[in-house]
Amino acid sequence: MDDRKFSVLIAGGGSTYTPGIVLTLLDHIERFPLRKLKFFDIDGDRQQKIADACEILVKERAPEVEFVATTDPETAFTDVDFVMAQIRVGKYAMRSLDEKIPLKHGVVGQETTGPGGIAYGLRSIPGVLGLVDYMEKYSPDAWMLNYSNPAAIVAEATRRFRPNSKIINICDMPIGIMDRMAEVVGLKDRNDLVYRYYGLNHFGWWTNVWDKKGKDLMPQLKEYVAKNGYWIGGEYDKGTEASWESTFKMAKDVYALDPTTLPNTYLKYYMYPTQVVEHSDPNYTRTDEVEAHRQKLVFGECARIVENKTAEDTQFKSDDHATYIVDLCTAIAYDTKQRMLAIIPNDGAVSNIDPEAMVEVPCLFGANGPERLSMGKAATFQKGLITEQNCVEKLAVDAWETHSYTKLWEAISLSKIVPDAKVAKEILDELVVANKDYWPELK
Repeated sequence: MDDRKFSVLIAGGGSTYTPGIVLTLLDHIERFPLRKLKFFDIDGDRQQKIADACEILVKERAPEVEFVATTDPETAFTDVDFVMAQIRVGKYAMRSLDEKIPLKHGVVGQETTGPGGIAYGLRSIPGVLGLVDYMEKYSPDAWMLNYSNPAAIVAEATRRFRPNSKIINICDMPIGIMDRMAEVVGLKDRNDLVYRYYGLNHFGWWTNVWDKKGKDLMPQLKEYVAKNGYWIGGEYDKGTEASWESTFKMAKDVYALDPTTLPNTYLKYYMYPTQVVEHSDPNYTRTDEVEAHRQKLVFGECARIVENKTAEDTQFKSDDHATYIVDLCTAIAYDTKQRMLAIIPNDGAVSNIDPEAMVEVPCLFGANGPERLSMGKAATFQKGLITEQNCVEKLAVDAWETHSYTKLWEAISLSKIVPDAKVAKEILDELVVANKDYWPELK
């Protein structure tokens, strides 16, 4: 380590995840020292409610750190070393439509999967590209760690339209699952695991998991997942929302399809879409659950901190995914070569998959960013699924780029969770109307 201190910008400062990220940065300030912490959001009113509370947090725990919250891109992006991007274009109002419109037609409604994920992707592309452009204009040496959803489509867009940018697309879902794996086998956390994993974002599999002494943990993990999925229960899962409990438990059904690997939880939407729809309420989706619980709690706690003028007794806690982000920043800043997952151009990492696919694989992270590790060949089952889903993502970006209705119809029709092109068109026509203020005009 050296005596450098870093300036970090959280793009999407009005997110309900922001307080957890701030606490994580403060908890790890000795290994990743800060000199400045900035928030940027186009919704100034929403951001200010979060920022007022976080400013108190920072002043109480690290008064030497300069704090700035702004809606001005130049102020935000000037003099930053790392940008943590977590934007949601269209906010929860549009997420709700992403979920409810497909469900009206008997199709999975989910923010990163199927028609809803494609709709969200077309909204996210210009937003994330805009952030990249701000960063390159005002802090060209900075790195962007992007975990704005849907990460797969966003990653394909950044590969295509900003190929030389210092952006790393990441996801916290495998990270959370690996923390659960560590709990199952009695280890501290995911950093005690060595693993091999490949796929697309929200669409991947672990082929090997060891501890740091080389012990094979797959037999123990498979036995557990076959019975329980990734559900831990008890104190570990205290406060876990009902929709996530169902998702973690359903991993056992996905695992049954290929007991040689361990699956990402999101594969349930592709393997068992009928079951997912049967257990979904088209009038009360995940968006409603988030607004009723997490959003209410976060903004309520922020208001309480501001009213009391202290955060000493805050209910906010560090976020698991934020710990991963700090690990990434530290690896880049200090060239540690830590092994972590990222979404990068395949280029041979999975040898029998499209070299231009944006795959999620382990990488060694250092001063020059990620160095992909070879995962060998995808098995036939995985190869077929990955090839299909990769084409869906590429078609979605094609549609955004060329303003093509047909390409978007093809993307939705090709999605494994959509039964046929007729249903795909019906959903698309409703999504076109819903997204008229966000999508390019299709022709």
